[in-house]
Amino acid sequence: MPKTNHHTLSLSSIFFLLLLCSFPTLHAQQLAVKTNGLMLAAMAPNIGCEFVVGERSSIDISAFGAVNIYGNKAKMIGLLPEYRYWFNGRPMTREFVGIAALGVSYDITWGDRIYQGDAAGAGITFGYALNLNRRLNVEFYCGFGAVYFKQKQYYKNDNIEDYTDGTAQANANGYKLLPIKIGVSISYIFK
Repeated sequence: MPKTNHHTLSLSSIFFLLLLCSFPTLHAQQLAVKTNGLMLAAMAPNIGCEFVVGERSSIDISAFGAVNIYGNKAKMIGLLPEYRYWFNGRPMTREFVGIAALGVSYDITWGDRIYQGDAAGAGITFGYALNLNRRLNVEFYCGFGAVYFKQKQYYKNDNIEDYTDGTAQANANGYKLLPIKIGVSISYIFK
């Protein structure tokens, strides 16, 4: 895997640590373990957990990775922390709005193009949790946000030095408005 830009990934690490600081208020609150079915269908194994931290709020943290997606050479690992506000007055039930962050490191060959780099972003999510029973939920959610990326991109048969003045540093960076969190998750709720 290529050398990662620790400055980009440290933003999501700082956000993650801030979220952890709020955990002392958990006491005997709910905890859910989950997986996103859409990411599984995209050949990206993932796992997440959600902690209730207040009367109308929870914190969701998911991690994912992928190798060789649909026959394309690819390596990817990422973290998706999110703060959720539940309109129903009861976390993990019905409508919510969230503020999510994204941190990902990737090395992807797509056709004859190669992309190696890091991305970090933040955005807003909207979702709905359908309670199947006391312990099982299905969540539907979608979120969009601004994502900053810094990467090396070049063609398969090219020499990377032709694009980067011989230093093998990133030759492309910028911001894009992208979906940062889309999914249908199955959650198991512990008490």
